[in-house]
Amino acid sequence: MRHIIIGAGAAGIQAAKTIRAAQPDAVIIMISTDKHVHSRCMLHKYLSHERDEAALSFIPEDFFEKLDIFWVKDCSVSSVDTVEKTVSLEDGMQFSYDKLLIATGANSFIPPVGQFREANNVFGLRHLSDAQSIRPLADKAENILVVGSGLVGMDAAYAFLEQGKSVTVVEMADRILPLQLDEIAGNTYREQFEAHGCRFLLGRKASETVMNGSGAIEAVILDDGTRVDCDLVIVAAGVRPAIECVQGSDIKAERFIEVDSNLKTNCADVYAAGDVAGLSGIWPNAMKQGETAAYNMCGMNVEYIDRYAMKNTMNFYGITTLSLGRGIAQEGDTVLTCHDSKGYKRAILRDGKLDSILLQGSIDYTGVYQYVIKNQIDLSQLKTDVFQLSFADFYGVDSRGQYMYP
Repeated sequence: MRHIIIGAGAAGIQAAKTIRAAQPDAVIIMISTDKHVHSRCMLHKYLSHERDEAALSFIPEDFFEKLDIFWVKDCSVSSVDTVEKTVSLEDGMQFSYDKLLIATGANSFIPPVGQFREANNVFGLRHLSDAQSIRPLADKAENILVVGSGLVGMDAAYAFLEQGKSVTVVEMADRILPLQLDEIAGNTYREQFEAHGCRFLLGRKASETVMNGSGAIEAVILDDGTRVDCDLVIVAAGVRPAIECVQGSDIKAERFIEVDSNLKTNCADVYAAGDVAGLSGIWPNAMKQGETAAYNMCGMNVEYIDRYAMKNTMNFYGITTLSLGRGIAQEGDTVLTCHDSKGYKRAILRDGKLDSILLQGSIDYTGVYQYVIKNQIDLSQLKTDVFQLSFADFYGVDSRGQYMYP
């Protein structure tokens, strides 16, 4: 069996490991635009000079050799032919496959604001190549503008503040980390960032730019007329699935590659996982998707069932936050909060089941919360405070498959 995996991120690497364990004699070819396997979650560590390229890797140095994987690196796929079952590269090379996994992830989206897309000092931060382009400019820059206060934007801001740079963050929402945190948890971080010199302009968006004769943005004008002078602009305003390699093929893809519950596309023997499939690209989810796709590529019938079990972790200035689940309350939900000396907690219960929980400060008993959310356990009869749960609260399953409580 000949497997081709496009992409060497979390989903692709996990798929390769799973295939090799299931099929010791299979041929595995991995193709990636990256020269180095790296964790995109750690790119801010590269910007702050805390890690080099090698230290960003999440696999052993001998990973490809030990698992007998042929890695074609620093090369992009130009087309996929699902009839002939071939993958063509931009350098003219071509490979045939029996099974194909597309795990190309996503690329930063640079909005058409002023001259953002033409300027030579405006970057997204999604790949190591982005960080490698940013770092030499950041080392010389004095005033850095970060557009977007999601996790990527705040990671970048943190890295630049650690280097003593003047950092301004512009965010359309009225709080930072709006997709990950609520106002209370977000404000905890905001206060720490401001104490370290970060300036936030919330409820604002970039509207116009001022570009100098060297092709660099020297100022960004916001929608309220505020001028923000800058030497470097990092845009962290969202991503778009990297579907370029399948455009022109029979693989169904508009905004992302469409897959079924087995992560199979509309074309025979072609699978997709991670951001490119419009699924959660958060690290553990991406790994699970890669594993699931690999099992199906090896002839097993395995469904991906963790679409809802999203997990986010962050740590700024010694404050750790973990969120599990979707984190968005709907009408009819019960929202519970607890704010004490140990930190802040927020839980969303839907139809008697824990839909999501946010823990900031003390993140004890994370395992039990993940277990309860993943298994959709009914907590309506539980007498214990949801913020005090432990595995001791569950001691078995009755004849109907319902969890029993002490």
